[in-house]
Amino acid sequence: VQLQASGGGSVQSGGSLRLSCVASGFTLGDYAVAWFRQAPGKERDFVAGIRWSDGNTYYADSVKGRFTISRDIAKNTVILQMNSLKPEDTAVYYCAARNGRVISTTASWYDHWGQGTHVTVSS
Repeated sequence: VQLQASGGGSVQSGGSLRLSCVASGFTLGDYAVAWFRQAPGKERDFVAGIRWSDGNTYYADSVKGRFTISRDIAKNTVILQMNSLKPEDTAVYYCAARNGRVISTTASWYDHWGQGTHVTVSS
């Protein structure tokens, strides 16, 4: 059971990035998947989540209208499209998953984690 996050990089303020989280060793059919981020010296914060079974989504207020979480069923992959990026979006981004229908904003709820991908937004 493994989650592999990718797609991070460095962009200027106002730019876009697309993160992917690929699940291997299991199918996401009964899972909730979320993206979290952690800036240096700060806690790991919820960004967005999706319930695989029906595509229901939930976002942190700080990213609403700028980020979009979606799923690619054929590829067993969750995507985070990040637009209008700001310097305060700079962090390591992690994907996480847990079997069930609940999209939790609490990191400890999730029991499967990817390795993290770095996002740097310069002003």
